[in-house]
Amino acid sequence: MIAQAQAVLLVICPALLIVAALKDVTTYTIPNWITLALIAAFFPTALILGLGLDTVGLHAAIGFCALVAGMVMFALRWIGGGDAKVFAATALWLGWPASATFLLATAMAGGVLAVMLLAMRSIRLRPYVSAGPPWLSRLAEPGESVPYGLAICIGGLAAFPASTLVQALGA
Repeated sequence: MIAQAQAVLLVICPALLIVAALKDVTTYTIPNWITLALIAAFFPTALILGLGLDTVGLHAAIGFCALVAGMVMFALRWIGGGDAKVFAATALWLGWPASATFLLATAMAGGVLAVMLLAMRSIRLRPYVSAGPPWLSRLAEPGESVPYGLAICIGGLAAFPASTLVQALGA
């Protein structure tokens, strides 16, 4: 019974990442409640799964470093503010060494996403994409930004199985 409850807690992060990605793709925003829920859910989940305070502290330090990196990327106008916040909250959940996988997978997913958006925004494909729902038409608009929350979600989901939290459940 306890193992099932612990496993349910681990669904929080992937579920919120998927919601964040869907919101970003359809509205170009990631609501603050998603980031706040990720942060608020991490600490009880970590303690219930038996992570020591030193490990929780390391997770917090990694999340803080990711927040600083996200703020720099936001200042350079590479990503949006919501992306920067959910990037940090995801790193908080992943810890070390899964955050290295997270960075690599997010960068790769971001590259693929950028290439796909460039293709959608091409003169040849834009008329077909524009016939779809309004959110899809907006993605095809030349000069529109990249909903990087999708890449963050993919990176987070790819790295999540290697996270300290998932490993603690298996121990």
